[in-house]
Amino acid sequence: RVLGLQGVELVLIGYNSAAYDPNGGTAEDAKLRTFHSTLVVQANAYMNATWAVSVAKAGVEDGSGLIGGSCIVDPNGLVVAQAKTLEDEVIVADIDFDACRQGKEKMFNFAAHRRPQWYRPIVEQVGAIAPD
Repeated sequence: RVLGLQGVELVLIGYNSAAYDPNGGTAEDAKLRTFHSTLVVQANAYMNATWAVSVAKAGVEDGSGLIGGSCIVDPNGLVVAQAKTLEDEVIVADIDFDACRQGKEKMFNFAAHRRPQWYRPIVEQVGAIAPD
């Protein structure tokens, strides 16, 4: 959100994640893990009306498979390019920064719609607290 408040039009994300959760065991579905990884990029690109380029390591490193799944997402949260394999791969897309404008001026116009006075629990509370 901080980058969105700064008005960025492009966020570059690099990550080095295993193809499965070592704490969850190998039974975790790699397809589901890739879906969740892409979903996070889509949601954040949309909520900040920005382009997002998510670059993941792929292949095998130190005996562990890496997640891969690099993608380019537009300001509406649509995936416009995505890696197709779990090997090294280059993806490209044409990026039009004007596509950020509508989201920044309408739906996610932070100056008009943000209410920071309601955010205290987000910055002060640690852990879940059940309602009374």
